[in-house]
Amino acid sequence: MKTRVLAAAAALLIGVAATPAVSADKPSQPRQCFWNHQVNSFAAQGDRTVNLRVGVKEYYQLELFGPCPDVDWTQKIALISRGGSTICSGLDAEIVTPSVIGSQKCMVRNVRKLSPTEVAALPKGAKP
Repeated sequence: MKTRVLAAAAALLIGVAATPAVSADKPSQPRQCFWNHQVNSFAAQGDRTVNLRVGVKEYYQLELFGPCPDVDWTQKIALISRGGSTICSGLDAEIVTPSVIGSQKCMVRNVRKLSPTEVAALPKGAKP
């Protein structure tokens, strides 16, 4: 009986030793947030992506949950922050576009800050 318990304990220790440790080498990336009142301009990249210029030289890309009617030709949008004044993730924001049938709300799925290289590579008309 004791040998079975010892064998089970040894197997458990071997299993624990074989599991990978949580990597402390990778620092978590800081959240990249902005205030909605800092947005200076926008440009749609199709009907599911909106690029924003925030401040003087920062650019963010908003990925929408689905197609947003008229976002690719409208001259103005409203960026509504939900739950606070900063926008850090998709669930923090929604875009409202004017339409002949009334305002259309488009939920944002993902928000990410664009690097200078990504901004330079944006297609013509997609850079705000």
